Amino acid sequence: MPKVQFIDPSETRKPGFVEFQPIPVNQYQKTVNDEKENFTDEEFKAIYHDMALIREFETMLNLIKTKGEYNGTQYNHPGPAHLSIGQESAAVGMAWTLGVEDFIFGSHRSHGEILAKGMSAIHKLSDKELTDIMESFFDGVVLAVVKKDFNGTTKELARRFLVYGTLAEIFARSTGFNRGLGGSMHAFFTPFGVYPNNAIVGGSGDIAVGAALYKKVNRKPGLVVANIGDASMACGPVWEGISFAAMDQFNELWDGDMKGGLPVIINIMNNQYGMGGQTCGETMGYGVAARIGAGVNEDQMHAERVDGYNPLAVIDAYKRKRKIIDEKRGPVLLDVLTYRYSGHSPSDASSYRSKEEVEAWEKQDCIASYGEQLIDAKVASQEDLDAVQADIKALIYEIFLKAIDPVVSPYMENPDVIGNMMFSNGSVDAFSTARPDVLMPLEENSRVKKIAQKERFAFDKDGKPFSKMKQYQLRDGIFEAIMDRFYKDASLIAYGEENRDWGGAFAVYGGMTEALPYHRLFNSPISEASIVGTAIGYAMCGGRVVPEIMYCDFLGRCGDEVFNQLPKWQAMSGNVLKMPVVLRVSVGSKYGAQHSQDWTSLVAHIPGIKVCFPVTPYDAKGLMNAALQGTDPVIFFESQRIYEIGEQFHEGGVPEGYYEIPFGEPDVKKVGKDITFLTVGHTLYPALAAAKELEEKYGMTAEVIDARSLVPFNYEKVIESVKKTGKIIVAGDATARGSFLNDFAANVSQLCFDYLDAPVVVIGSRNWITPAYELESSFFPQVSWFLDMINERIQPLKGYISGQNFTNAELIRRSKLGV
Repeated sequence: MPKVQFIDPSETRKPGFVEFQPIPVNQYQKTVNDEKENFTDEEFKAIYHDMALIREFETMLNLIKTKGEYNGTQYNHPGPAHLSIGQESAAVGMAWTLGVEDFIFGSHRSHGEILAKGMSAIHKLSDKELTDIMESFFDGVVLAVVKKDFNGTTKELARRFLVYGTLAEIFARSTGFNRGLGGSMHAFFTPFGVYPNNAIVGGSGDIAVGAALYKKVNRKPGLVVANIGDASMACGPVWEGISFAAMDQFNELWDGDMKGGLPVIINIMNNQYGMGGQTCGETMGYGVAARIGAGVNEDQMHAERVDGYNPLAVIDAYKRKRKIIDEKRGPVLLDVLTYRYSGHSPSDASSYRSKEEVEAWEKQDCIASYGEQLIDAKVASQEDLDAVQADIKALIYEIFLKAIDPVVSPYMENPDVIGNMMFSNGSVDAFSTARPDVLMPLEENSRVKKIAQKERFAFDKDGKPFSKMKQYQLRDGIFEAIMDRFYKDASLIAYGEENRDWGGAFAVYGGMTEALPYHRLFNSPISEASIVGTAIGYAMCGGRVVPEIMYCDFLGRCGDEVFNQLPKWQAMSGNVLKMPVVLRVSVGSKYGAQHSQDWTSLVAHIPGIKVCFPVTPYDAKGLMNAALQGTDPVIFFESQRIYEIGEQFHEGGVPEGYYEIPFGEPDVKKVGKDITFLTVGHTLYPALAAAKELEEKYGMTAEVIDARSLVPFNYEKVIESVKKTGKIIVAGDATARGSFLNDFAANVSQLCFDYLDAPVVVIGSRNWITPAYELESSFFPQVSWFLDMINERIQPLKGYISGQNFTNAELIRRSKLGV
């Protein structure tokens, strides 16, 4: 809690009532005839066209999935196709007023939203702007397909470009908008303001909020729309995203032009169902989804239910809500009432609902009823509407034929190139050309001054250690790297639990509060999913961000964001997007089973994340600099046990200036010739102590290598060491079963098979819950365990009596018990 905010008990304890305002429900009742002053005839007809385009596009997909053909042309598409037939007016109304500077995010059911937002952009952009976009995107590869043998206007060409790029993506063709790597549920096209759709239900709920945060912090125009289904209101990321978007600090603590709410609209595409569950009356309890806004903030999120079966009603709502966004009074919640005729997917027979219900909605079909209004208002004749339908059917069929042609629209020729897309491996000084917002010159900061007085190497000239207070510590290395980047890159922000006034739970950010305004360093809700999810949205829109998870154990609270979102979008976008997110995660001890786990193995298992674990001040600063210079997602692990440790290895200490340590390069911390220790994390220090005892008592010298990074990892130094020593122990604090330590061991066994004189062995923590501090010596790897392992499994040590049982029989016994 900031000191500037006083919680007055005399006020807080007063009796009273929380009062709510009425939430509008389907208040718009106008027709085309009523709106003639606000729309031209061409605009009215364009709305009809866009709805009809979506309907035919999805009808084509439905026929392919259910009958294996379209217009007599056979095609087998085994991939997903979650359709929104019936929801067209909700999508077109949502997109109609939006410009390319306005971003939309969607769900697994967002083909219609892509086409609606794309057509909205085409209506608004000039011919030159459209031509520039089409010619520059993937060097004109998509344009070349649709331009061949075409004679028409630029806007007609752009329509072909939009439909083809979307369909080719759905069909996994290399000419798709994301090179076929996103597919049906992840397709998007950023030049038109269409940002990633999400296969995870509710997955866009917090990511879109991060995009709005990016716009706000970086003073970018436009708003952000999170298109999510009604069933996603049961999903944690949606609730956490809304909580983040509604934080009081935007109005209470952020200053100047930063004061005010986020420019985000949570747009519930309320089609009444979540897979086979009926949200109203069965799986949810809100009745009217707009009711949710009343529980969020005093503005009730300006919540409203809108008749999404009338595109004009949705357009009207967006015009009114944009005024709220422009006045910085977001976030906004819209409950857009609609209906999908199709099942969850084409394989869903909709057995959970009656034929009569579907037919009742079809009788009020949004396209048919809107077409009738156009005729009644004499805006269009039936012949005009028939001509629109015929034109669209011809277009869709032509584009369909191009998209399934293996010559015109090939699959990715060499899928191995996906490996090259997993990381962008870029180097960017700053993602913004603006001058960074800071509160003082860097050299005047109190923490910077204090660090300048510290000893940057742990020992004096006689080898005597300086006191802890005088030593430059590991936390100082992280601080220096991040602080340096704050003064270089105006886009950089950092947030998490207790990041600001407290300086972070482990004092890494101490001193930053006085140097940085609230919009660059702030406290988040205790909401790990939103911490990581918003960071993803912020980064994919063009900013750099350092979110923090206070304890490694809390990664479970943001599992989807870390495992399904953060690592995937660079590759799934066909490398259109970058993901410069450095997620700081501390690895604890002393606090028992839910606060003291090393989960490095979990994230290292997921393709698309760089993972590092520096345990010296020199390495911490160098790797953080590299992470903050890069363009890839990084999980940056930090051990709570050694935040105060000084630099013991790098001669001359930690440099004052800027330097980087490349990811994936392990470091030899001690040279030896008889055995190799490869360590991950804090275990470096007991390994070094074990090496000392091994040499003093048994005459064996150990070469100790600190992995520093898990992903990527260069095995060359390890191979060279094992060639020399013939023996290796791989050690870390993660529980041994399923640990990445075993991955190291397996690879070393293969790479060094001809040089090994003994089996590669692993020392990890016990396969238990992490016990209390007083019992941790029985759980985490200890100095003696290294000698025990050598004695039992590598070579006997003369006169040594093992404390731990590392025999084959014990290994078998523990495995049988699962411990």
